[in-house]
Amino acid sequence: MTEPLRVSDHAVLRYLERAHGLDVEAVRRHIGSRCATGAELRALSVIVEKVKFVLQEGVVVTVLKSRALAFPKGGRDE
Repeated sequence: MTEPLRVSDHAVLRYLERAHGLDVEAVRRHIGSRCATGAELRALSVIVEKVKFVLQEGVVVTVLKSRALAFPKGGRDE
């Protein structure tokens, strides 16, 4: 059996934007506004909306799922 065709993240993003009307710039502004204070304070990450935004030199470089956060049961994320 042949492996499925690989699809780049760029292609997925453009598909969502062009075929489904996702406003990528609105999402970018939303993320930027949520992370601005952390970036100003030179934080390494910002936890907002149950996800962890990872920052490097004032740029949001990735987002981790909330389950990747190490909060004890009954802690901050519940």
